[in-house]
Amino acid sequence: MSYMVDFKNVSKAGLDSSPVAEALAGLRANEARYFMNKYKHEFTVVPASESQETLAYVNRILKEERDIELSGKPLETSRFQVENIKMAYVFYEDGLAVNVMYTVDDPKKRAVGFKLSEGMEIPEELGKFKFARQKSKLAGTIRGSFFVIKGQY
Repeated sequence: MSYMVDFKNVSKAGLDSSPVAEALAGLRANEARYFMNKYKHEFTVVPASESQETLAYVNRILKEERDIELSGKPLETSRFQVENIKMAYVFYEDGLAVNVMYTVDDPKKRAVGFKLSEGMEIPEELGKFKFARQKSKLAGTIRGSFFVIKGQY
């Protein structure tokens, strides 16, 4: 069942099993606010158990582009298109959020982003990435990194 993320009344719904559930809920709400403000898009998520296709898509890109296999348990996903950008998100129990931004018509603007919720350690699989800090009213301090996608998906 899908759930529309409310960034005004942040809820931990679907993220309760995370040790950083509050920060992860804030991170998810931060993404929802961004897409509403920039594209007027309502950010909805579905349980990972109901979205194997999205999980497989994100995992394939991680594996083929950088040989990354994340060990965290996926809790929720989101997949949608705004303007010419296809987006896919996976929110993990450990507090990690992975997003794939794939522009339909511009191969130079395709990337995978990693965002770490406040209070979580950098996963071993992502140890080679440098993370920048960003302040968020909803999520506290978010640490983020990314890499550019070279292949076609």
